[in-house]
Amino acid sequence: MRLTRVSTFALALALLIPGFISCYGQGDADRPVPGGGITVPGWVGKVDGEQPGQKVNTAKLAPEGQALHVTTGPAITYWNPANKATGDYTVKATFTEPKFMNLNDHPHPYGIAIAGNDMDSPQQTYLYCAAYGDGKFIVRGFGPRPFQMNGREGAANAAVHKAAGVGQPVTQQIAISVKGGRVECAINGTVVAGYDKADLVSAGKLKSTDGVYGIRFAHNTDALVTGLAVTKP
Repeated sequence: MRLTRVSTFALALALLIPGFISCYGQGDADRPVPGGGITVPGWVGKVDGEQPGQKVNTAKLAPEGQALHVTTGPAITYWNPANKATGDYTVKATFTEPKFMNLNDHPHPYGIAIAGNDMDSPQQTYLYCAAYGDGKFIVRGFGPRPFQMNGREGAANAAVHKAAGVGQPVTQQIAISVKGGRVECAINGTVVAGYDKADLVSAGKLKSTDGVYGIRFAHNTDALVTGLAVTKP
């Protein structure tokens, strides 16, 4: 592979500055949230990785009326250990980004997490489907290392709503369903991705599709979550 001057410079910085690769690749560094922490009773969270300063109290989960208000900092997953789903089920919620990209310089995703096991340990496994306010979505997970189901950049789908512009609101209804041998993600009522359970419950991916469910947010994102619930067929 031939290195350009830019990539050579980035590689040099990566060797000198811890965490530079993630900042360089994403275009913006994690911004700790003032007054961060979790103030929703019963809920817990875990940030990605073990980099210095990437702590739960540098992001914020707080009640706001009937909603959960999430503001990140580092990428983080939140859940209530009492919220578990087994067998066939659908977990759904509505995500509203009041001001698209107000904390970042490019779109960042948020969505539903399911099948959480060993969540408070380095062996955590779970799957998530998340939407961007520019019409794209991703399906990823931890097993316990990160894995991708629809590529590094995700995919565009007409069902995913697009904000009218920076600072404008955008809302996504996201659901993940487990039924028989299939796992599907629907956004705004349209199935955007589906996988055989056998392709997910395997070495390096999920321990099971049974487990806790919650919400997943990328870094430097601000949104409201309403209607988080599980339903059975």
